[in-house]
Amino acid sequence: MDNIKIGFVGLGGRGQGLLRDIILAQGEKVTAVCDTYDDRAEKGAEIVVGAQQARPAIYRDYHDLIRDENVTTVIIASSWESHVEIALAAMKAGKAVAMEVGGAYTLEECHELVNVYEETKTPFMFLENCCFGRREMMVLNMVQMGLFGEIVHCSGGYHHDLREEISFGRENRHYRLRYYLTRNCENYPTHELGPIAKVLNINHGNRMMTLTSTASKAAGLREYIKKNKKEDDLLQNKQFAQGDVVTTVIKCANGETIVLTLDTTLPRYYSRGFTVRGTKGMYEEATDSVFIDTEADRSLDFKWRKECFGNAQKYEEEYEHPVWKQYKKEGVQASHDGMDWLEFKHFFEALRKDAPMPIDVYDAASWMAITALSEMSIAKGGQVVDIPDFTKGKWMRDESKLWSE
Repeated sequence: MDNIKIGFVGLGGRGQGLLRDIILAQGEKVTAVCDTYDDRAEKGAEIVVGAQQARPAIYRDYHDLIRDENVTTVIIASSWESHVEIALAAMKAGKAVAMEVGGAYTLEECHELVNVYEETKTPFMFLENCCFGRREMMVLNMVQMGLFGEIVHCSGGYHHDLREEISFGRENRHYRLRYYLTRNCENYPTHELGPIAKVLNINHGNRMMTLTSTASKAAGLREYIKKNKKEDDLLQNKQFAQGDVVTTVIKCANGETIVLTLDTTLPRYYSRGFTVRGTKGMYEEATDSVFIDTEADRSLDFKWRKECFGNAQKYEEEYEHPVWKQYKKEGVQASHDGMDWLEFKHFFEALRKDAPMPIDVYDAASWMAITALSEMSIAKGGQVVDIPDFTKGKWMRDESKLWSE
């Protein structure tokens, strides 16, 4: 695609940040913006004008933006439940798509996403920025170089105290509130699952086969609202469906296991808990530590093992991923420590070269499906459920791996 003209859908806090700090900062042309709220749509237009571009068309209905002949590419940063329907409409209209993350409501929408892509072959990228994280990519590079040996187990989580954001969802017009009131599931799986899927070659020689999910009781939000929103009679009397901690265990075709944890409604520090365990070593994000199975490391007495904690930085010079080495040379910094910048840089490069997307529709479907599947498992008392093969057998061909040289 030679002439990229962007239509941007969804201009809440996340959308405005991406539009201003990433897309316009990279010099991309934005010709239309869309949001159901007038003030947000107008703010999006102001951001575009502030970047010295022509005032974009403003829409309240995404169908109108997609019909705009001056739009070739649709970027979706709206509420979770609208992501897939907007992506489907854009692909059917022949517009390239970059879609923000979130869990799927149903398996059917995941299948439809894949089917429409295969029918139209419209470029599609799933915007999971954590796949572009500096440490995640360094660990991926170490795995591909064999430093951790054969990978056996990975874990990760969305460990993020969102009690204020959820509880004040009506005031801030944030969609998470309605999710937590009505659903009990692993509602945000892809931040942790994306990097793990790349480590385990999911959809490229491996796939996720089954899962089981268990949710704790829901008490954190009730306690928070009782203390911090005493005058909110509506929420004071509401029972939240979403369990405070959800644990999901996934079994892969090649024998590896994955543990995902959703932990967003109890007091805690932020962490994604990214952990990779292999026969020769491991990485743990919580302490930013690498442990390699050498005689020196094995001989460490327990009281000296703290020497390993926080030692990952010393591996950067030798094992930093080539993508990040180049990124640091360019000296560009932006939101989420550069992850957002890199994901959009790769999206636009792939679009211009008509190249495969680094995170494609099969990744999107299989990762998003975890939400719907976990909801099924929790509702059935932790029953094991099958994970569909959205690649329809193509995963066995091991055609490519992300970031291969």
